[in-house]
Amino acid sequence: MEHDRPPRPLDAIDRKILALLQADGKRSFAAIAEDVSLSPTAVKRRVDRLERDGVIVGYAAIVDAGRLDAGLDAMVEIYCSDRTAPADVHASVGHLPEVVSAYTVSGEADALIQVRVESIRELERLVGRLRRDPNIVRTRTLVVLSTIVERPRLPPRAPGGG
Repeated sequence: MEHDRPPRPLDAIDRKILALLQADGKRSFAAIAEDVSLSPTAVKRRVDRLERDGVIVGYAAIVDAGRLDAGLDAMVEIYCSDRTAPADVHASVGHLPEVVSAYTVSGEADALIQVRVESIRELERLVGRLRRDPNIVRTRTLVVLSTIVERPRLPPRAPGGG
């Protein structure tokens, strides 16, 4: 793919297009064009470029897991051995289907993962699997009771406006 080269800098219109797509991924190019004062064809070209450059990496439906009776979410802090790199953490958790997201973080923990499982029993099994991983020294698990706010990420604003 062409993702190896650095993407072109994003202008204010690119950022507005990204924000509109993150708010509603099904929004038509015509509707976006009205908001950014371009033609639908010009918007499509920009979206195609953003995809080609790897800025837009995919599209997904945001599902309310609570309405599906899909079990529970938990946040798991991961504490690693001294020489563990982010790539090692990815190797430890990236293949696990229960992992919804994973982050390296500052502070005591080395990484934070969000997991979705069907039951406490499954959560216990998953945490046991994590603790047996040679890169992981210990974990701390927080069960999510409710979601107060969840929204797609908006692109950062350009310095000086945007």
